[in-house]
Amino acid sequence: MVALAGLLLAATGGVTLTSPEAAAATCTAGTASDFNGDGLQDTVIADPGATVNGAKRAGLVRVVLGGGKGVSEISQATSGMGATPETGDGFGTSYAGYDADGDGCSDLVVGAPYEDVVKDGKNLVDAGAIYIIHGTPTGIGTGSVIQGYSQAGFDSGTATEAYDWFGYALKAGTTASGSPYLVIGVPGEGVTVGSTTYTDAGCIEYVQGTTKVSLTQNSPGVHGDAEENDRFGSSLAGTNRYFAVGVPGEGAGDLAFAGAVEVFSHTLSGGMPTPLVGLGQDSIGIGGASEAGDRFGFSVSMTGYRPSDQTYNSDVLLAVGIPGEDIGTTPDAGGVAVIRIQPSGAYTQIAAFDNSVPDVEGDAVADDFMGQRVAIANTDTTVVTTTANVRLAVGEPGKDTPAVKDAGAVHTFRPLDTAIGANDKELFRGSGLPGTATARDYTGIALAGGSTNLYVGVPYSKEPATSKGVAYVMPWSDIDGTTSTGTTVHVPGSGGLPDAGSTFGVIG
Repeated sequence: MVALAGLLLAATGGVTLTSPEAAAATCTAGTASDFNGDGLQDTVIADPGATVNGAKRAGLVRVVLGGGKGVSEISQATSGMGATPETGDGFGTSYAGYDADGDGCSDLVVGAPYEDVVKDGKNLVDAGAIYIIHGTPTGIGTGSVIQGYSQAGFDSGTATEAYDWFGYALKAGTTASGSPYLVIGVPGEGVTVGSTTYTDAGCIEYVQGTTKVSLTQNSPGVHGDAEENDRFGSSLAGTNRYFAVGVPGEGAGDLAFAGAVEVFSHTLSGGMPTPLVGLGQDSIGIGGASEAGDRFGFSVSMTGYRPSDQTYNSDVLLAVGIPGEDIGTTPDAGGVAVIRIQPSGAYTQIAAFDNSVPDVEGDAVADDFMGQRVAIANTDTTVVTTTANVRLAVGEPGKDTPAVKDAGAVHTFRPLDTAIGANDKELFRGSGLPGTATARDYTGIALAGGSTNLYVGVPYSKEPATSKGVAYVMPWSDIDGTTSTGTTVHVPGSGGLPDAGSTFGVIG
């Protein structure tokens, strides 16, 4: 079990929070994202731009319980939260679910990276905070045990500082050995080396079992060095055996913001997860070349990979978004790389592509930002991994339709196909996705993938004119054309969701 008792340090409205309740015997373990432990999957949809109690952009999260059992709304105004909604907190900018206390009900971790924290009478602007809301057999939210943390409250060996953005990214799950883990991105962390402090070098906080450690690029075995604007921890991904940390500000020589990704194993060594490999476009065997502004690692996603000579998913597939990639003279068209990583840290590039590749739908256009979000999923981890059971979705939020500027798109692929364009599909609202594309929807800016469904959020939806955002749950098999189950549409004011919000649809 993970011990997660803590205190949100003197944030406005902050109080000491209670320890978790005893395990609830009626929860049923085994289903991911199951906050009431009934064996049905629940859906989390965030709205970090929502106004709460008059505070603009304070943010909130809604949990749609499976089986039509209702909707829970969680914000800093929720009873027991021990905090006060404030303008610009961004509660819901990130979130993750896992069973932190081992009671069989999933628990929800929510990041508020722009939370101001008061310490020693000084207001630390955008220091950031996270909140752990424990699931119960009766639901989640009001009545749940809730814990809040600043960075120092979570890890006493660190400091809470202004502009750290503690909780900007989150990843949680269970390791192959059955231990829950949580990774917290702190991309604004300043890292001091000798007498020099590198602003926005970034760090992560990692907890597994009784192990809790803060890691930077200067930690033992981690590749690269902490440098100004690296923003280590801006993006996170993970499986039961591995996790990845995006470093989109990493420089390659004099090339600022070329980007990189660091991959770790959850196997603990020397009191920390084991660093396996650091990757960039200048790594041997990785396609393309490092260029200023590529932002390799701006988004990352992982899924298990079972080789033909193994009986389990010993390896992992890592999808890396490169939204700032220039294609020839076309700036910021974007691209994607998919890399297989083995337990030793050996890696093989499976695919590297953009919209200029022959037979891929669409064209490479300036400011498409292909790869701003990526979601890779193994639809059947019980068998040897082949092209039949791996799917990849890529966000292209700057993509135009013939008549609509910045409508955005989601591009799906089978990344193990020999020809990446053999089975790809470009989905727009009104063509593959429900709704009507409108200007500056930025479809593709919010994505997540599971073994069964693809989750697409359109938090900036302008259709209808009163829209507060929309989220879609699409079966992969529907996208393939093998089923016609239909896409579930979540929108404020329908299906039990309150008719309120601003950027509803932040997913992943």
